[in-house]
Amino acid sequence: MSPGVIRYRGHAIQDLIGNVSFAQMIWLMTRGELPGAGQARLLDAALMAAVDHGPQAPSIAIARMAATCGVGLNNAMASALNVLGDVHGGAGEQAVEMFRAIAARQDGGLSLADAVAAGLDEAIAARGKFVSGFGHRFHPVDPRAPRLLALVDEAAREGGVSGRFAAIARAVEDELATRKSGRRIPMNIDGATAVIYAELGFPAPLARGLFCLSRSVGILAHAWEQTQQGGRNKGPMPRDYLWTYDGPAPIA
Repeated sequence: MSPGVIRYRGHAIQDLIGNVSFAQMIWLMTRGELPGAGQARLLDAALMAAVDHGPQAPSIAIARMAATCGVGLNNAMASALNVLGDVHGGAGEQAVEMFRAIAARQDGGLSLADAVAAGLDEAIAARGKFVSGFGHRFHPVDPRAPRLLALVDEAAREGGVSGRFAAIARAVEDELATRKSGRRIPMNIDGATAVIYAELGFPAPLARGLFCLSRSVGILAHAWEQTQQGGRNKGPMPRDYLWTYDGPAPIA
C-alpha cells in the first residue's frame, strides 16, 4: 500500500473489484495466487454450506447471549468465534489431518484399505472414539455432505481436482461400517468440507480458519437477529429453570 495504490499479492485492487469473488479473494490472500474457476466453485460451495446450523450450536448460542448483554455486533461475533476449538469447530481440521495421514501411508506403499485402517486407528487413539468428520447427533444423514461430495466428483471428472481424498473419505466411511457390523456412520459437513479443502491443497490448520470465516456469517446473522428482538442478560437457560445448589449446607 502506498498513496493511491493498493495491491494484494501483486494485483491492483481496482482490477480485482467486480472481477474476483470473495471466495477467490480468500484463496488469493491465503495461497498467494488466484484459483481456477473450478477450484473457486468448490471453495465457495464449502464456505456456503457451513454458514449456520441453528441456535443450538454453542457458538451461535453464545453470540445471541452476548448480544443481550449490551455489546456490539463485533463483540458478540468475537465471543462466538473464540469458542470454535477442538471440540466445536475443529473437526474439519482434524479430518484433513486424518485424510492426509492416510494418503501419506498410501504413498509409502500401503493399499488404500490398509492405509485407512491404520489412519483410523491413529485418529481414534489420538482423539477418542468419535471420528472427526463422521456421524451427526441430529442428522441420520447430514444433507450437506452428499451434495458437496457430488460437486467434488464433478470437479474430478472435469480434471479440476484428483478425487483422491474423496475416495479416502468414502473408504473411511466403509471401514467404520465394517467395524460397526454394517451400521454406517455417514460423513458429515466437517468430513465433506475436509475433502474439499484437502482436494484443493489447503493445509489442515487453514481448514479451521476457513470454517471460522464460513460460520461467522451465521454468527453475524444470529447476533443481529437477537439485537432486533431485544432482551437483556438473556442466559442460555429458560427463566423458569433455576440452578440446583448441591454444595455445603449453610453455616449457622
